Amino acid sequence: MNKIYYSSKSSIGKKTLAYLKASHKDLLDIDITKTKITGTQWKEIAQNLDVTIDNLVDKKSFDFTAYKDSNVELSETDWIKVLNSSPEVLTYPIVILSDVFYQIHNSSEIEKLLEPNSKGIDEKRYI
Repeated sequence: MNKIYYSSKSSIGKKTLAYLKASHKDLLDIDITKTKITGTQWKEIAQNLDVTIDNLVDKKSFDFTAYKDSNVELSETDWIKVLNSSPEVLTYPIVILSDVFYQIHNSSEIEKLLEPNSKGIDEKRYI
C-alpha cells in the first residue's frame, strides 16, 4: 500500500496527492490537518528519510513566539508536538512507495517516481 502524508493547506501537498491519485495506484492519503500522527509514526518517518524530526518542520513558517527564548532548543518530543498542533508547518509531503520513503520537494518529482500505468492497455489498438 502506497501512502502520502501531507497537509491539505499546502499547495505542493495537494498537487502531489493529485498526481498519486491520477496514477490509479493503491493509495492511503493521510491529511495531517485532519489525522493526528503518533510520535512513533513521526519517528519512523524521520528515520526512514534519514533526517531528524525537526527537519520535517518548515522553520520559516513556524512561530517561535510561543517560546520565551527564540534560541531555545526543542527536543524530538517538542517537534512532534509542533507537527501535531500546527500541521501546516510540515515542510514537504512524505510519500511511501513500495516501502521506500520520499520527501517531495516539487510536485512534479512524483511523476519520475511513479511507474507508467499502462496495465490493461492493448498497445496494438493505439498504434
